[in-house]
Formats: sequence, structure tokens, C-alpha cells
Amino acid sequence: MSTYKQIYGYTIKSVASDPTLDEGQVWYNNATYAIKLAALQAAAWSSGGNLNTARDSGGSAGLQTAALYFGGKTGTALSSATESYNGSTWTSVNSLNTAIRQISQGIGTQTAALSFGGLGGAPLSVQSSATESWNGSSWTNLPATLNTGKHNMGTAGSQTAGLKFGGNSDFSAATESWNGSIWTTVNSLNTGRTGVRGAGIQTAALAFGGYTGTDSAATESWNGTSWTNIPATLNTARPAGGAAGPSQSSALLFGGVTTASVANTEEYNGSIWSTKPSMSTARYNLGGCGTVTAGLGFGGYSTAVTTATEEYNGPTVATKTITTS
Repeated sequence: MSTYKQIYGYTIKSVASDPTLDEGQVWYNNATYAIKLAALQAAAWSSGGNLNTARDSGGSAGLQTAALYFGGKTGTALSSATESYNGSTWTSVNSLNTAIRQISQGIGTQTAALSFGGLGGAPLSVQSSATESWNGSSWTNLPATLNTGKHNMGTAGSQTAGLKFGGNSDFSAATESWNGSIWTTVNSLNTGRTGVRGAGIQTAALAFGGYTGTDSAATESWNGTSWTNIPATLNTARPAGGAAGPSQSSALLFGGVTTASVANTEEYNGSIWSTKPSMSTARYNLGGCGTVTAGLGFGGYSTAVTTATEEYNGPTVATKTITTS
């Protein structure tokens, strides 16, 4: 029988502690008396801490371990609630100045976020153009408003350099750019849609999914000046999912709705959308933030509004102990 050295040209190294991981690497840990392997661990969703207030259609910002969720709807009532997530627990913090729903994604970080647009008033369906800024402890009404009030939009960027696109029941294609002081109307999407989602920054964004009268799988790329249709389309056309992704070439879409809530997850790598493990709880109009390797989905509507939070961890190289069983 061939030995490991005969096959690979070297013996298994004996070490006192596990080395920096390199996929496929094998070693013997002489402190724990175990043969170990650096193996690829598949992507998966796992449960996180529940929201304090069940709601859908709120705004979201931040990372898997430092997230913010604000506004939304608790069944039939508008919410101004804001909650902060530390990677395990949601904490109620100061509320928005105005209760609002279908804010869309929101933009920014846990300590520097922006809320804009949405639906409010009575009967909960008045278009808003208002903008509020979050400084890590409280919300401030800003004098700058959207040029046209919108809800259920796609977003990208930061608190001082943002982008919003699409939205509304009229399947808007409108795009506006935010420079930290004012909103400016810029070139429109090629396909107007509501429930569209986004990723990236103000000058290099991605728009995907949505509803145009039928569920959309279309993806468009923004170069800071105009939108371009790209051939990559979602495997499951749908609006109102949660989204994560730091760049135009790295995005995650999860949940959403077709004829009912779905749990589907897809990842974009700059060329194609690929199917990833589904969420445990199918839902739409949920909050989403983070990256393609560390995403977060929370709240939303399944068969009712939910407090459930799920954490997505992309494929990683992890240590595995080799046994004889």
C-alpha cells in the first residue's frame, strides 16, 4: 500500500499547535495527539438572537455583528422602533422621529445610518420624502428630502454618499444620489420596478430582482453615471428579499416572495448568480445587511410578522480532526 509520502512527496508535519489554515493541508498535532485536516466547510444559515419587536418592512444597515434595524410595520401598526445587534442580542435604542414602513434597505453602518422615503400617515400609505440621520445614539430630521417620495426602493452606499433607485406601486425607474447634504436626480434604471434590492457603493452599485407587474430576475450595474443591463439574472425571480454585499461584484439576496414567501438564497460573484443554502424561515420584506461571507437576515413577514434572526456564513476553511470512524 502506498504511503502518504509516496503519494504527495512529503510526510505529514508534526506540530505543537494548529497552523494557519490552507485548504487541503494535513498535519499531526503532537500536543493533542490528533491528525488534522484543513477542509472546506459549506455555507450555512444559523439562528441568531430574536428582535425585541416583530415587524417587517423596516430599514437596515451594518454588519452581521454590528447591525441596525429601524421602522417597519408590526401587523397593522407603523413602527418607529430602532434596534441594535451585537452579533448575539438585539437591544432597543432611540426611535426614529417618524414611524414609517417600507423604507427599503436603508444605508450606512450601525453608528452612521440613513433612513429615507417609505410609507406613513393614515391609512399607512402616504408617500414620504423625509430623510433622517443616525449618529449611533439618536435620529435627526434632515432638511434635505427626496425629490420624489418613494417606498420599497433599492439602495447602495453610505450615510454621506448614497444611492436609491426604483420603488413604488407604479414601478419607478427613478434614481437619486445623496452627497451628505442633498438628493440629486440622476439617470434612471433601464427597468422600473418595486421591491428591487441593491449592493455596492454610490459610484459602483448593483440592482437586482423586484416586481414590474411580474417577478423580475433582472440585474443592472451602475457606474456612477448610468445603468447597464447585464446578462446575469437571478435563478428565482422575486421582489422584497433581504440583501447583503459590500460591492458591485459581491452580493447576496435571500428570502422574498413569489406566490408565497420564499427562503431562497443566491450569491453574485461579479459574473453569475449561484444558488446557496436556503434560510430556515421563508419570509419577505425582511431586513438584511453584512457581506456574502457573513450576512444577516432579520424580521420580515412569513405567515405573520416575525422576530427571527438568521446568520449566513459563507464557505470557509475549517479544522477537521481525522478519525478512524
